[in-house]
Amino acid sequence: MLRDLLAGALARPVSLVRTRPKRPPTPTAEQVRSGQVVACHVYADGQRVPDGSNMLTAAHIARRHHGAFAWLGLFEPTDSELESIAGIYGLPALAVEDAVVAHQRPKIERYGSTLFVVLKTARYVEHGELTADTEVVVTGEVMVFIGSDFVVTVRHGAHGGLQQLRGQLEGRPEMLRHGPSAVLHGVCDRVVDDYLAVVDRIEADVDAAEASVFEHSARPSVEKLYQLKREILEFKHAVSPLTAPLRSLSDTPLPMIDPHVRDHFRDVFDHLVQATQRITHLDELLSSILQATLTQVTIAQNEDMRKISAWVAIGAVPTAVAGIYGMNFEHMPELRQIWGYPAVLVTIATACLFLYRAFRRNGWL
Repeated sequence: MLRDLLAGALARPVSLVRTRPKRPPTPTAEQVRSGQVVACHVYADGQRVPDGSNMLTAAHIARRHHGAFAWLGLFEPTDSELESIAGIYGLPALAVEDAVVAHQRPKIERYGSTLFVVLKTARYVEHGELTADTEVVVTGEVMVFIGSDFVVTVRHGAHGGLQQLRGQLEGRPEMLRHGPSAVLHGVCDRVVDDYLAVVDRIEADVDAAEASVFEHSARPSVEKLYQLKREILEFKHAVSPLTAPLRSLSDTPLPMIDPHVRDHFRDVFDHLVQATQRITHLDELLSSILQATLTQVTIAQNEDMRKISAWVAIGAVPTAVAGIYGMNFEHMPELRQIWGYPAVLVTIATACLFLYRAFRRNGWL
């Protein structure tokens, strides 16, 4: 079958672009040749078609044969590069603009027969010690265009590559037979699994922070805890908005989504709910840890103030006596007595010792 597909594609050199209003003309091979194209292949009956790595040929094969589709992977393409590719596959202009600009919230949008999905990717950043400016989670984006005979993935960010996913799907031809929606499911499943892996690593950081709250020798600073909370909030903002799009993919019948694949989206949605709940729990736990740390700081400050106040009170005794006897009056009690000086010293020492023991009993010293 693969041999027939390839032979049929090469034997019918016809125009590759469907007639659409306000669409640029079909680009030439030189115009679409770019280093931003990570991979381009055609799949039919769950198998990769040979010689489908050229975008023009891939689009031609996918459109000429029922059940075949092209999968084009892009990495941070420019506006002109993505517009050239949009001319081949008929991608909607508004979605193309979003895919170039990036920094989009997770969402799903339908443009006629094309489905546009935005996903946030996440990666845990290794760090030896949490500091006030430590980066814990790095986010990126993956945009997916799917139609009846194509999948175009646009990736932003140094992580979140799909080469491994492509290999895994090629090892599951029974899944690839369901067309572009199988690729979309694979991308969503990969992204959500990465969420769970990041949550596992963040939990270790939060547990370490929680254990150190009551350890005076290694108590975390408020700045470090706030930085960790800020990273968790950023991660939460990347994960939580994906709930509605995935629920739509798992519950709403869409012509671009194979019914068999829609059942698989329910499993991905369950994993996303689990990740969201764990992130929310970590956020609340970190808020409690932060509050406990602030309480510990306040208690420590109060203890320091009590100690300072106690020593000031003890020091006030000799200060007061010295101030009284330093007024240089002519007639003062015991001023000219031989035992006057030692008596004053003994009185000062006795008073200071009494105050010291009283403060010790009350826990001020």
